[in-house]
Amino acid sequence: MNAWQLKRMVALIALVAATTATLTAQATLKVGDPAPKLQTGKWVQGEPVKEFQKDKAYIVEFWATWCGPCRASIPHLNEIYQKYKDKDLVVIGQNCWERDESLVAPFVKNMGDKMTYRVALDDKNRSAKGKMAETWMEAAGQNGIPAAFLVDKQGVIAWIGHPMELKEKTIDDVLAGSFDVHKAAADYEKANDLQAEMQSAWVAVNQAMRQKKWDEAQVKLDDMSKLLPEDKRDNLDMQRMAICFGKEDYATAYKLAAKISDAHADNPMLQNELAWQIATDPRIKERNLKLAETIANRGNEAGQGKDPAILDTLARVKFMLGQKEEAIGLQEKAVSLAGGDDKAQLEKTLESYKRGELTKAD
Repeated sequence: MNAWQLKRMVALIALVAATTATLTAQATLKVGDPAPKLQTGKWVQGEPVKEFQKDKAYIVEFWATWCGPCRASIPHLNEIYQKYKDKDLVVIGQNCWERDESLVAPFVKNMGDKMTYRVALDDKNRSAKGKMAETWMEAAGQNGIPAAFLVDKQGVIAWIGHPMELKEKTIDDVLAGSFDVHKAAADYEKANDLQAEMQSAWVAVNQAMRQKKWDEAQVKLDDMSKLLPEDKRDNLDMQRMAICFGKEDYATAYKLAAKISDAHADNPMLQNELAWQIATDPRIKERNLKLAETIANRGNEAGQGKDPAILDTLARVKFMLGQKEEAIGLQEKAVSLAGGDDKAQLEKTLESYKRGELTKAD
């Protein structure tokens, strides 16, 4: 899978991971434990932090330049930083699992005012994995990024999870000294037990889907949903939609697609994934291109018209609807915003539209 295809998939992966991610059985770092010491490498941005101070709280967020969900969460984390930077909260963007660390500084510079908090590389001089990845992520059993740790003013981990799920009330309580760490630790243990059950159920659902036993997959997914609180059960709608597409129950599948889109109107990457799947998945025999157009437009609006991947999706849908000139205009904009291999690939697509041809989707 190339980098461009990976970007296509991150929204789906992020939504599923938020529901099903598990901690490894060997996890030794949990909520309620003292935070490990900081063992960063070079500081790319902001004043270095050598150790935790007792009068401040900290968010240590793990990310990488190649991680699509990380890119989606960075502006949100920056908003938290801007709101609390004068209220004794320090935000550290801890790069980890980076394939090419030379890309980090240009990435941060390109993010501009969307990523203004401190950023550090990992220390790989003493560890091939990186000391922060090893003593924080691996120790906590966190297998995916972005992942954030909230450290209170006593140097204790108060919260671990996806940065988009960190509530401001939790931050407020930590800063005020009123956060109940003991209760949070107990809740974290219960959540881990639930995640273990979820993982087992998830394996059963996927196995049934691989075997194209769609009715069995539906039953197992329904059983899986019963493990979740009612307000979290909609997180499985993406998988429900996939099962309906497999069963060729297109009416239900598209109702679910519309429901997911409505529920995540401010998530441009998820909107993009939905629209791209409807427009290109070779297993879909009946395409609702008008719905794909609506969803792609929503994604483009949420992305402020600046994401080349979303523009590429919208252009494809427009072309498939017979709106050639509009498709060309959108693809030209996508090309102008892209870089590297992505740009070359988008240019090929643009040339095909000018010839009146629809290229095969990746």
